[in-house]
Amino acid sequence: MWHKIIFVGNLGRDPEMRYTPKGTAVTSFNVAVNEGYGDNKETVWFRVSVWGNQAEACKEYLVAGQQVLVEGKLKPDESGNPKIFERKDGSTGSSYEVWSSDVKFLGKPESGKKEIIF
Repeated sequence: MWHKIIFVGNLGRDPEMRYTPKGTAVTSFNVAVNEGYGDNKETVWFRVSVWGNQAEACKEYLVAGQQVLVEGKLKPDESGNPKIFERKDGSTGSSYEVWSSDVKFLGKPESGKKEIIF
């Protein structure tokens, strides 16, 4: 079975990078995707994991609030469902884990970060 997800959103916080025991870089960050407007606005959160050289680029160039396009596949929990959480206001939300195959940097980095030249 094969599936692919593509979405555009904004980073909720700066990316965090670690290395696997075999030395592969893994960078994780959260992306908020908004749908609707006003009182009908809904935000869906995606927990994104990026691997290898692209993980290092994401850690170096991405910052909280920056817009990205992410391509990858959903990685459900053991039950096959998204993670459900409770917000500070008492409402419930959900987040999905995505193993990314590609990340496109759509927004300009904040000052202090290097310029991205393609």
